[in-house]
Amino acid sequence: MASTFARAISVTVENANAALLGATTVGRGPIADMSVDGDTLVVTSYGDHKVVILDANSLAVTGGVAAREPSVVVVANDHAHVGVASANYDAVAVIDVRTSAVIASYPLSFNVTAMAASPDGKRVYAGRTGDGGIDVSVIDTTADRVGTIYLAKGEDANIDALRVDASGRRLYAAVSDARSSRLIVVDLETGRVNRSLEVGDAIRGMEIGLDSTAYVLTSDLNDRGVVHAIDLVANRIVASVPVATAPTQLALSVDGTRAYVVDYDHVVVLNTETLTVVDTIAVGVRPSCVAVGVDRLYVADCAGGVTAYSVPAPAPMFAPVAAANPLAALEIRELEPAGV
Repeated sequence: MASTFARAISVTVENANAALLGATTVGRGPIADMSVDGDTLVVTSYGDHKVVILDANSLAVTGGVAAREPSVVVVANDHAHVGVASANYDAVAVIDVRTSAVIASYPLSFNVTAMAASPDGKRVYAGRTGDGGIDVSVIDTTADRVGTIYLAKGEDANIDALRVDASGRRLYAAVSDARSSRLIVVDLETGRVNRSLEVGDAIRGMEIGLDSTAYVLTSDLNDRGVVHAIDLVANRIVASVPVATAPTQLALSVDGTRAYVVDYDHVVVLNTETLTVVDTIAVGVRPSCVAVGVDRLYVADCAGGVTAYSVPAPAPMFAPVAAANPLAALEIRELEPAGV
């Protein structure tokens, strides 16, 4: 089991919407990635060659496994899917977060650079960058088989982020190359590229909101960090907002109203409804990545630490209606979902 050490950390928050809850150290060097699901937080310590499982509430270590060069991770249905390396091939290792047992491994050619899970957790998508182009490996966790979705050719292309929409029918891939970047939309029922949209500068992060809006983070030396709001129905950029100097990642709150952008020595909070910066959280060590729970923000750093902050919880859905008519919310829940 991985060792952990509580630590003191300085923090400055420009208003009272975030509060420091606790901090711990789980490894040496930068944390590559982390993913939270319910009460479980999984962290990949690339330099220490280990995956650490934490209690998302207390930051206490509950388990972990040794893994060579663990990188991207996504947690679903009590299983952590982690991109790992070996002398012969890369792979996606599947870890039972309750027992810390490696229950499956899927060898893959090329380098895994991004990962996402379907809403029901039955499929995991791993973006790969190879010599001749980029593709997505589709891991069917129920049938225990792997398929492939081909995205594009090109030796310098890279998949920067993958996300699946709430319906589970569309996969969004953020792709950059030496010339530009674009958002690619894949129809998961056919496994084919449906459309794409040029974004511009190199992509650092991407999230899908609840209102058919994608938020894509780009940066370069001239334009620096910009969040682009993309209307996924019209397939066009509707707004572009400067947010940071040297950003590396973007994460979205559960209700989609706030975007958290990792910058050089702080985290910027963007209100996605007004597209304005509303908070800045400065941490004592350079942040490497973030993960967002229902009412918590987790910030990992380049010194192997993880810090937890409280953030506003999502507002209850249908609150105004329920206040006027206590039975209205129940009636709404009983309706069948509309077809898409």
